[in-house]
Amino acid sequence: MRTKAELRKYFKTIRASLDMVLFSKELCKKLKSTDIYKNSKNILIYYPLKNEIDLRELLTSEKNFYLPRVCGQDMEVCPFKFGDKLEVSPLKICEPCSNPVSAEILDLVIVPALAVDKNNNRLGYGGGYYDRFFKNFPDVVKVVLIPKELIANELPAEEFDVKVDNVIST
Repeated sequence: MRTKAELRKYFKTIRASLDMVLFSKELCKKLKSTDIYKNSKNILIYYPLKNEIDLRELLTSEKNFYLPRVCGQDMEVCPFKFGDKLEVSPLKICEPCSNPVSAEILDLVIVPALAVDKNNNRLGYGGGYYDRFFKNFPDVVKVVLIPKELIANELPAEEFDVKVDNVIST
């Protein structure tokens, strides 16, 4: 099996060839139709990097949205609504300027992923921020929105990797 570093490079190449604008609209629509989403009030999303699923369409929903902000080796949960000020972090991620709140309020986390496998293992970017976050909040529902082209039969998983609860795909 390829290493995680090799797989990241491979899946970034595939993702760059996909129409992520189209997939973003389709996957947000699918998410909105799920009971998981309908029954959630407080949702952690992410601000999209280049070629990532863009979740900003969700911000028109009557929900409370939050974005992560990196603080050392951990993630903080900060309120976010359309038009709020963002700052670019040292990791080149757009992060909110609002004050963090307790992550215990979250009902749902939409998790970024380069790929997932059929066992709900996620290949992220290698920082481990979400895995560490989920160790502290194991009961929050974790969902990945991803084109089917980025679903593998099997990805390498280590003991500290946290599986997602649901994968919504094209």
